[in-house]
Amino acid sequence: MTTNDLDLPLLRQWVGKSENAEDTIAAGAARALAATLDCEPDLAPGAALPLLWHWIYFWSVAPQSGLGVDGHPKRGGFLPPVPLPRRMWAGGRLVFHAPLPVGVAATRSSRILDVSAKNGSSGSLAFVTVRHEIAHGGTLSISEEQDIVYRAMPQPGSIAPAGKPAPDNALWSRTITPDPVLLFRYSALTFNGHRIHYDREYVTREEHYPGLVVHGPMIATLLLDLLTRNRPDARIASFNFRAVGPLFDTEPFEVCGRPEADRQTITLWTRNQRGEVTMQAEARLA
Repeated sequence: MTTNDLDLPLLRQWVGKSENAEDTIAAGAARALAATLDCEPDLAPGAALPLLWHWIYFWSVAPQSGLGVDGHPKRGGFLPPVPLPRRMWAGGRLVFHAPLPVGVAATRSSRILDVSAKNGSSGSLAFVTVRHEIAHGGTLSISEEQDIVYRAMPQPGSIAPAGKPAPDNALWSRTITPDPVLLFRYSALTFNGHRIHYDREYVTREEHYPGLVVHGPMIATLLLDLLTRNRPDARIASFNFRAVGPLFDTEPFEVCGRPEADRQTITLWTRNQRGEVTMQAEARLA
């Protein structure tokens, strides 16, 4: 399939589509994520929810009959019905306006900003950009843009291109060993039915990956967690991240970071066992 085979005018009819969701920033869910990530933040009522942990709230709750073969909700609801089979969270940009307290009732307002397509080295690609605003009691806490990428399956016998070398000047680093239990727990906390994260037979036979795929949002969360472990008093104003390549449960990976000379920018990245960068990120301090 090429971009000429995509009905882009149809897909772009979703631009401007919006939806709203409500949730309570429950301490129980946050404690479960803390256990999953092996950390112990303050989660008392009224404490600030750790950054990026809002991703375990505002579930998309589709009935079992409303799921596609990949475990995601069938396409054509809030997100456009892109026919390309592989679906990944490619990156995002977040601004943190005010803390999101544990225990509060919160709202998320979402809108489709853009739908586009192009031909890449691995075939046709489609991109959907979604904007979220999360607020509580009339206070805006988080503005976020998410980039979702859709792509075709690889051709039989094709070899994934080699990745780019990761920087070798990390000041901070931590080794993460992903396993099926870690991936299952994060999938459960986010109510994410995407089978690439927990169904080995599906991910290897149907989507032709070598192992279970580590969640992009969890990787981003681990990167920001690395910053807060090393700079616990830092006030983070914004965070941008971009997935460069996938990580799998077949091997450990490293989350790495370093502060830049301006003292406001923190550069973060992940490195696989071959020394390749798989996610790039940047945090700006207030």
